[in-house]
Amino acid sequence: EGETFIKSKGGWKEVYEKNLTPYRQSAGAGSDENDTAAATKPEDDKEGAWEGLTSHITSSILTRFTKNDEEWSISSASSGVQDRDEIPGLSAEQVRDVIGEEKELGMLGIDLKRTWREGAVGRERTEGARDRSWLLTDLCERYQSRGRVGDEVVRKNDGGREERWGDVILGQMEVCFLMVLTLANYSCLEEWKRIMALVLTCEKSVRVRSEFFASFLRLLRQQLERTDDVEGGLLDMSDDGGAFLKALLKRFKRTLGQISESKGDEEGIEDVKEEFEEVDTWVKDQYRWELGDEFVRSGMLELEDGEMVPMETKELEGEDESGEYAPVVVDL
Repeated sequence: EGETFIKSKGGWKEVYEKNLTPYRQSAGAGSDENDTAAATKPEDDKEGAWEGLTSHITSSILTRFTKNDEEWSISSASSGVQDRDEIPGLSAEQVRDVIGEEKELGMLGIDLKRTWREGAVGRERTEGARDRSWLLTDLCERYQSRGRVGDEVVRKNDGGREERWGDVILGQMEVCFLMVLTLANYSCLEEWKRIMALVLTCEKSVRVRSEFFASFLRLLRQQLERTDDVEGGLLDMSDDGGAFLKALLKRFKRTLGQISESKGDEEGIEDVKEEFEEVDTWVKDQYRWELGDEFVRSGMLELEDGEMVPMETKELEGEDESGEYAPVVVDL
């Protein structure tokens, strides 16, 4: 069982140099040229890749995540409360006796089944279910360092960098991804997915927190570029396994399109659109994902005997939230 211990006062560069094996750039199968290029890749490029995956991780985030300020330790069996297995008929103590004691991880407590404020009713609750901006803001204000939370810059973090709105979300996203990458921790993968499902389903926050969303998309692309560093791939990006992320990206692309069509809302969104285009291009090249809605849904089909028959497909209605799957706001 793999386990990671990290405690360093010298910053992430020291962690990289002393605690991790040299970063291996993935290469095409059977390509000696690519293998040679990866082996001779400059150390600066390796450190740059590592820095891009850890730029928002701070000691305070690790302390909260591991629930220990003396020793940051995580194992492949460590789990958040909401990801623990429940065995019918057995109490929590009996389960621990059977499978052993698991270290509890400090997750953000993202509850995607309740994405509206307490006491919300009617339209507010419906809109909160469709647009999860309230939950994103609530989490940032709950976990962000004390200070002027409403301002763009809160304070200097323990790395000396200005801590900005949403950095706690990005830091959690980075920690979870690295723990999946190095330890194949199931609970961290589930938390990473919850962050995807939260951020990519926001709309109002995109309009006012464009810098955060640009940083999120940049980090997502960097993480996706590293998924093949694990033999067999870190995430299942096949048609079935990748449907979760693909659907979220398609929805977010529609959100950006709607914002662009709204007069007066274009300012500050350009960076978000540029970062999303980078993600869009990458998943299209790597997985052949089409995130647009430009598909032929109806037309005429010519049969073998020459007869022309009108055809229409509704297979994408669920994914596009159209037709009978379209959301409806009911006034009571």
